[in-house]
Amino acid sequence: MGGNSFGTIFRITTYGESHGPALGVTIDGFPAGIEVNKELINQDLQRRKPGQSKIVTQRKEDEDFEILSGVFEGYTTGTPISVIIRNKDHKSKDYDHIATSFRPSHADFTYSEKYGIRDYKGGGRSSARETAARVIAGAFAKMLLSKFGIEVIAYVSRVGHLYMEPDMNPIIENIENNIVRCPDATLALEMIEYIQTIKKEGNTVGGIITCVIKNVPAGLGEPVFDKLHADLGKAMLSINAVKGFEYGSGFKSAEMKGSDHNDVFVKSDSGKVETSTNFSGGVQGGISNGMPVYMNIAFKPVATIIRDQSSINQEGEQVTIKGKGRHDPCVVPRAVPIVEAMAAIVLADHLLRKQSDKISRIQV
Repeated sequence: MGGNSFGTIFRITTYGESHGPALGVTIDGFPAGIEVNKELINQDLQRRKPGQSKIVTQRKEDEDFEILSGVFEGYTTGTPISVIIRNKDHKSKDYDHIATSFRPSHADFTYSEKYGIRDYKGGGRSSARETAARVIAGAFAKMLLSKFGIEVIAYVSRVGHLYMEPDMNPIIENIENNIVRCPDATLALEMIEYIQTIKKEGNTVGGIITCVIKNVPAGLGEPVFDKLHADLGKAMLSINAVKGFEYGSGFKSAEMKGSDHNDVFVKSDSGKVETSTNFSGGVQGGISNGMPVYMNIAFKPVATIIRDQSSINQEGEQVTIKGKGRHDPCVVPRAVPIVEAMAAIVLADHLLRKQSDKISRIQV
């Protein structure tokens, strides 16, 4: 199986299955000499973990992690960093009923077609459980970005028909003060109530996460295939259940005129080059322009619903899929740290890549 690695210089490789003994990540290309913030890793894992509230799956995982390599006396050594999480609360018997059947909108059929074999217990490698490894890597990326004042903040801006206008200066405390991770307290209560209603119906609902990256320096990204927004798009679309990605003005730009959409350059009081508007989303020509980078990521409703559904089995026979097990009625509250992690990984990679852009940055 290919496709388990992401990044160019800051490069991660994840491993493990949902119901296997463990999962983890190996991070290569991370600079030496950075103090490891274990509390940050734990904090982001706790924000992603199952069982954290009444509106998410009730699987219980402490998400205890162990750093196996790449760290000495609390600091990174420049060698590959390997981190592992051992699974504890996997109930594989919950999946016996779909061992030979294909669940609607899952990866069961496609995995069987591609590999001729699949791990049906919890979805195996296709499970969103894999994203715990990404969150660990993202925490390391945040440690690097913090050295340059770059901050990545994501929040839930939509659940079903309930939505808020994007906030380019979200307050972290407001996001984390409620279980749905929406910075608008009133809307958050409506979202929570709506998710609970959907859950009681045995159904699921989708949503949108907005991500804002502050203090991004100009010059990150490559001009052709590795555009900053292209890599961010790939990163986000690699997350389970993501169906859409837009940055800056996104799809709304299709109905605008150039005279309204163009970002006019100005000089701030401090002498910094800025733009009076930011429809570009902080990226022009594939390269960051120094303005905040912002994006919206759309998540579909979770495919597992607690209802009977019609499908077929491996023999092509008609079967009924029984809805059971522990699943999220809405994935976006737990996906916030995953979005942050993937954004941080992309920014960290391009930050390191920038060091070879011109001879004046290269030192011996």
